[in-house]
Amino acid sequence: MHVTQHLEQRQKTLVSLEITPPEKGHSIQVIYDAIDRLMPYSPSFINVTYHQQRIVYEEVNGVIVKIPKRKKPGTVGICTALANRYRVETVPHLICGGFNRYETEDALIDLQYLGFENLFVIRGDPPPDYKGFLPEPDGHHHAWQLVEQISQLNRGQYLENLDDAIPTNFCMGVAGYPEKHYEAPNLADDIRNLKAKVDKGASYILTQMVFSADLFESFVKKAREAGITVPIIPGIKVIVNQDQLTSIPRDFYVSLPEKLVDTIKQHDDKAAVRQAGIDFIARLCKDLIDLDVPCLHFYTLGKTSATAEVMKQLKDKQLI
Repeated sequence: MHVTQHLEQRQKTLVSLEITPPEKGHSIQVIYDAIDRLMPYSPSFINVTYHQQRIVYEEVNGVIVKIPKRKKPGTVGICTALANRYRVETVPHLICGGFNRYETEDALIDLQYLGFENLFVIRGDPPPDYKGFLPEPDGHHHAWQLVEQISQLNRGQYLENLDDAIPTNFCMGVAGYPEKHYEAPNLADDIRNLKAKVDKGASYILTQMVFSADLFESFVKKAREAGITVPIIPGIKVIVNQDQLTSIPRDFYVSLPEKLVDTIKQHDDKAAVRQAGIDFIARLCKDLIDLDVPCLHFYTLGKTSATAEVMKQLKDKQLI
């Protein structure tokens, strides 16, 4: 079932999740344990992130060889496992980095064979140790190009001319940045880039984490004025410790509202800080629900206990 069908059929605001694969050598049980806490709140879909490999060169038997290393493999396997275990819609991330167009097409065919109908399509970050994004030869530089290739497959247009080619049926989500993408010169330019992704075939937008309903409302207004009509879903991240006041703005290029920062800083006790963060995000979610957002998308990063507490507050008030 397409994500957009879930959004169209909703009776209340939906919830969805984003998780990241465990590091190589760890068990998928850590993912199950995290998801188990949230299944009572009936997430409509679960996104699983994809991480680009890092290329290292090592000497083996006197010869320098190129070795690809990926710290967090398993995106497709985790999606399949979660779909089978929980009977929930899973959405693998698909990125530009690390793939040329032919490898992308093969990956899409594999996903179709496995029964996936939903994709979250992004350019992706540069590989570890690289300052800027570097596409593969004959790969995509921008997310809109990847969206375009998938849209062509949805029309039965493959890279080769094939007779009676069966079209795919992918629903695509793309990323939006209420404070602009860190590489964009300004928000207006970034919204033009977002519209290009929608024009090429994206069906809905998930935003980077937001901490202000007013900021989200302003972003949606600007997107609508630019001609973007698809559903826009806010990204939610629960703050649970003071270190995140530094790490989240640094790592995700977002700002934290003064009220949130003051609320967190006024507590010294870790448990009090955690509860203050949970309560703030629960109020933010209520404000977003008042804006009639179709869904709340929670970035869990594999740690779900605080997210579960936010969801419990919302469910107790019959908001989700």
